[in-house]
Amino acid sequence: MNGLSNECKVGSLKPDLRNLDMTVKIINVGDSRIVFSRRGERKHLVAEALVGDETGVVVLTLWDDQIKRFKAGDTVRIKNGYTTLFKGSLRLNTGKSGSIEKSEEEITEVNTRNNLSERTYVQIPWHLSESSPYRRKRRRR
Repeated sequence: MNGLSNECKVGSLKPDLRNLDMTVKIINVGDSRIVFSRRGERKHLVAEALVGDETGVVVLTLWDDQIKRFKAGDTVRIKNGYTTLFKGSLRLNTGKSGSIEKSEEEITEVNTRNNLSERTYVQIPWHLSESSPYRRKRRRR
């Protein structure tokens, strides 16, 4: 078995997916910018890379040392990635528990016409949705 049984394609991505394993080609890497951690203690570099395969392209968020490790034209293997929405736009991430490494696999065709990050998703705050993740029973006093 080659271990690619749960291989995901870019065209099938949607918000809030987890445990994604995929191989994509980097089309370009944008300029890095400085952001501060939520608690404001640490400074990080972040850059957006457009990545894709024959089914489409999506923006991949690169952090700190990842930015220098990859360049346009590289094929990379993402393990345990996940998707989020950033300002209504789909993003692919690796996070702390995921990994991204250069791959020997060659991707020759990338469908740049199907850019999943250009679609705008309407985000419904969890407290307004039908099934909020936090159900709290009100106590009677």
